[in-house]
Amino acid sequence: MAHFTTHLLHISAALFLLISFNSPLSVSSIGINYGQIANNLPSPDKVVPLMKCIGADKVKLYDADPKVLKAFANTDIEFVVGIGNEYLSKLQDPDAAQSWVKTNVQRYLPATKITSIAVGNEVLTFNDTSLSDCLLPAMRSIHTALVNLKLDRQVTVTTAHSLAVLQTSYPPSAGAFRDDLKDCITPILDFLSKTCSPFLINAYPFFAYKGNSKEVSLDFVLFQPNAGIVDSGNNLHYDNMLFAQIDAVYAALDQLGYKDLPVQISETGWPSKGDDDEPGASPENAKKYNGNLFKVVNQTKGTPAKPDNDLNIFVFALFNENLKPGPTSERNYGLFKPDGSPAYNLGFSGISAGGNSGHNTSGALPPPYTLLPDNPNNGYMSISSAGRFEWENSMRIRIIVMLMLIVVV
Repeated sequence: MAHFTTHLLHISAALFLLISFNSPLSVSSIGINYGQIANNLPSPDKVVPLMKCIGADKVKLYDADPKVLKAFANTDIEFVVGIGNEYLSKLQDPDAAQSWVKTNVQRYLPATKITSIAVGNEVLTFNDTSLSDCLLPAMRSIHTALVNLKLDRQVTVTTAHSLAVLQTSYPPSAGAFRDDLKDCITPILDFLSKTCSPFLINAYPFFAYKGNSKEVSLDFVLFQPNAGIVDSGNNLHYDNMLFAQIDAVYAALDQLGYKDLPVQISETGWPSKGDDDEPGASPENAKKYNGNLFKVVNQTKGTPAKPDNDLNIFVFALFNENLKPGPTSERNYGLFKPDGSPAYNLGFSGISAGGNSGHNTSGALPPPYTLLPDNPNNGYMSISSAGRFEWENSMRIRIIVMLMLIVVV
């Protein structure tokens, strides 16, 4: 145990040096996306010491894994729990929604600090009306259950969107939602506004570069020194793509009358490995993107268009997940390998975990509650399965944001 604790202290100290640089801490925060599509990950109780050591204060799950929620009891780390798309149809029913909230939220409070429920993921860009028609009714049913249980003041209800919900994103001040989604997204925005819940967006500058590496500046997407761009609509200067994407979302919200709705980046990250047709996927670029992201969040209060708004960003992801489908990049977004060693050097040493801990050895996750899904897929989706975002002048962008800064033994 002494050996394990010593390694955690080394990691904590090195990460502190990485992200502080003698600047005062702001209220902006980095969260971690804790995905588990793998058969070789450490048990959640092994993740807790690292999470506390590195100072991450938020975790986003794609389900309501009881092992994770129990392991993080009394840690004061905030949790966003998720509901997979396959459960939306059943959760339109108020009784089913109340049962889900009792089983997956109420029973863990207040020991585990669950602060939000993400209902579905990137639902609107699947172009499946049988799915999208269920989204808002399910969100309303979950919220009603929270009201009935007197939990609505401490737990919000929201849903995460792909950046592909935008029709226009460049310049950022011209950001606008897709015309075919406005009738669907407007009542969702109204719900979020009335319930004081944030708008979640998955943003991946990596996809913009992957889609057009000859025209998209690598330095611009990696937060490296560059000339940047000037928004012709308001003369604001942008030196990185992520902030331009965030402000495009704010502009789109403003256009529909929701300029004060808070925006959170529910997923963002960079893969350390990819296929031959995935330019930019490398340890060096992953190190630059995530390392610079941590610095920017620590040093910056907001974006050029919203300088007074907090930055709340969830990095994707904590671990490389060996069972995720899709291109090679999908399995290599982790800051850490399953054995606890860094996937690339961000300035801290890893922990030798000794392989499989016995957790999730089958690779199949238990359903987040007792209802059986219509099309079970464990509530997870491949990053690449979402739609692509059209960056004007041939810049194609797709976003997803999840933070994962956890190492375990």
